[in-house]
Amino acid sequence: MNTIERFLRYIAVETASDEESGLHPSTSGQFDLAKMLVTELLKMGISRDDLFFDEEHCYIYARIRSNTDKKVPAIGFIAHMDTSPEASGKDVRPQFVFDYDGSDIDLKNGKVLSPDIFPELLLYKGQTLITTDGCTLLGADDKAGIAEIMAMADFFIENTAAEHGDICIAFTPDEEIGEGTEFFDIDRFGADYAYTVDGGILGEISYENFNAAGATVTVRGCNVHPGEAKDKMINSQRLAMEIDHMLPDSERPETTKDREGFFHLCSISGDVNETVMKYIIRDHDKEKFEEKKTRLKNICKLISSKHPGADIDADISDTYYNMIDKIAPDHMYIVDNCKRAMKACGIDPIDVPVRGGTDGAMLSYKGLMCPNICAGGHNFHGIYEYISAESMERIAELLVETVRDAVPYGDS
Repeated sequence: MNTIERFLRYIAVETASDEESGLHPSTSGQFDLAKMLVTELLKMGISRDDLFFDEEHCYIYARIRSNTDKKVPAIGFIAHMDTSPEASGKDVRPQFVFDYDGSDIDLKNGKVLSPDIFPELLLYKGQTLITTDGCTLLGADDKAGIAEIMAMADFFIENTAAEHGDICIAFTPDEEIGEGTEFFDIDRFGADYAYTVDGGILGEISYENFNAAGATVTVRGCNVHPGEAKDKMINSQRLAMEIDHMLPDSERPETTKDREGFFHLCSISGDVNETVMKYIIRDHDKEKFEEKKTRLKNICKLISSKHPGADIDADISDTYYNMIDKIAPDHMYIVDNCKRAMKACGIDPIDVPVRGGTDGAMLSYKGLMCPNICAGGHNFHGIYEYISAESMERIAELLVETVRDAVPYGDS
């Protein structure tokens, strides 16, 4: 079974996570995919002694034992089984566009995948694209990563003469709702370092990500009859708007890029008496991140002082941090190893600071250094998602080369 065949099997299983369920994993469909993967790993030739399925929390751990006397590190590869709940992942019907010519792609649902809006499409002229039918997401995030890891594993099981150290594999649930590492067992996984195969374009490697916090701003006003409101009413909704207007437009997601941080108003709800705003706060730079959190609190204090009788509370909590603070400088050899493998495969490495978080960031702070590398897809989480079949095959080859190119301990 090649990489593409695997991918098509996996996207046929609905695995969207659900942050409201309160369960771990959050949805039962993730168990369905996990059981399929366990069966495939066993048929592939991985022994039961080297395969563990956490049936309570839906984590899969597998190992391909070293076949070399060299003291090489145990390298891990991780991908997540869930898809984003932002778009349906049920009844995914992929379309194949062979020998793509650079024109618009009809998604057969009144939607068009156009290079005028998504110019990266033009990178794939002459290649085979796999797209959605305009009704669902595709699931390349991260079932492409799963397929690529499985293809890599199959290679080493079939090619016993290919020398390698221990290869550790993990498939996880609920990454899309920020719970992918909640029950991850680093000791059972057994890797010295790892890569999440969950990035975008071929060649992408990420060892930086946002520092992240969530903020809930609660504004409590005073509601009286509008006919008697003069000098009495405090409309919490208007105070909430004042707070948001004091956050500059230059620090919003829609106006920032690369390593520029932002405040993002995710939701606002309320009435005259009480309004609740939920923000996420992001910045790659730790000092700027801390300043943003302090600034939001100070804005709330200022607006409260201007409106005696109002009660404004900003509850801010950190969610994850920039993995570069753990990886650099002492563990940059992990990044260098992958870049060297890319070049050996004829792939140009592309350093991409993640404008978000990764399971690898969480794991890095737990002691397992874990940069993120390309899975090949574009436009994740929506109906315009697509992936190049050629990219998937090349990434499977990259994972093989990353294992084969690992520097033995003690070598430079």
